[in-house]
Amino acid sequence: MDIKKSYFWALAATAALTTILALYLSNRALDPVPPPSTDILVGEEVDVENESEATPKNEIPPEEKINFILSDLSIPWEIVFLPDEAILVSERTGDLIKYQDGRSEKISIANVAAVGEGGLLGMVLHPDFNNNNYIYLYFTVSENNKLSNKIVRYYLSLAPFALTDPQEIIKDVPGSNNHNGGRIAFGPDEKLYVTTGDAGNANAAQNRDSLAGKILRLNDNGSIPADNPFGSAVWSYGHRNAQGLTWDDAGRLWATEHGRSGALSGLDELNLIEPGKNYGWPLIQGDDQQTEMIAPRLHSGAKTTWAPASLAYYDNYLYFAGLRGEALYAVPVNENGDLGDLETFFMGDYGRLRIVKVGPDNSFYLGTSNQDGRGRVRAGDDKIIKMAPNAWK
Repeated sequence: MDIKKSYFWALAATAALTTILALYLSNRALDPVPPPSTDILVGEEVDVENESEATPKNEIPPEEKINFILSDLSIPWEIVFLPDEAILVSERTGDLIKYQDGRSEKISIANVAAVGEGGLLGMVLHPDFNNNNYIYLYFTVSENNKLSNKIVRYYLSLAPFALTDPQEIIKDVPGSNNHNGGRIAFGPDEKLYVTTGDAGNANAAQNRDSLAGKILRLNDNGSIPADNPFGSAVWSYGHRNAQGLTWDDAGRLWATEHGRSGALSGLDELNLIEPGKNYGWPLIQGDDQQTEMIAPRLHSGAKTTWAPASLAYYDNYLYFAGLRGEALYAVPVNENGDLGDLETFFMGDYGRLRIVKVGPDNSFYLGTSNQDGRGRVRAGDDKIIKMAPNAWK
């Protein structure tokens, strides 16, 4: 009898526990458990200590923060900063984005031919923008079944956001599916500097009568400055596909340039630009020497590819973004223009990087280029990322 009672109470206890467990699991299943977030929203500030996808590998201290200020862009190519603290972003596919205080607006630029590496590329404000509201856009067009590049100056209205009064500054810059150059910047002399690619015709870079494979220098209205070395728009030549321009504190002009491609690749360049000089493409590369040709001040070597894009100067360092290198590169430059050792940050953390800019508040702005068909697309790509200066140090 005692055995039967024990057996009965054991069965009852088991049934009770089973019922309680079933009710608990049922209630847990009904609890609204949100999935882990993969999208980075516009204006969302992300603490890199907690955001696993955004955490660079042992390079940003946990107390620093990164602000992903824009996401879901289509191949951002350039950033400029407006006086009212808004920023503009050009997308290679043809849109101009204005972002401020968590909100964005866009304008689609007419007649942009977004073909291969071509499209809406460089952008710069006039040095006297506060008084004239001029903005310059470099973009690819298709006319008579032929690709070319041009620079158009517009009047930029901020409220409402609009472009009016287009004026051609330069046109008929050779274009192609590849090697369109496209970076534009006003120098300390208030002249407009322009990088152009060889448009797939390497020999054009050595032809001073061609606009391909050059760095150009123009007055703000497109006319030729009287002190240009050849009486034309050409400032320097022998370039394959220069993609970045900046000036250091001494007023020296530096440019990044893509080296050879294909099976060999490598030999990307950082050049110190001087007027009238020949930078050698396609006749010299890397450490090659030839009479009256200038070798790069720094190159990637034959086994490494940076695919360097935009270039910025800050606190005695030159910074450039790497596309194929998927990194931010930095190299110190002293008062004599001598370069120190190359440093590498964020390698692989954000994918392909096309943009590096230093904002008015000395924050750094990086732009990814994972939507360009050559990278791995990640959640929220492409992005504009804002970070504190030297956060990676």
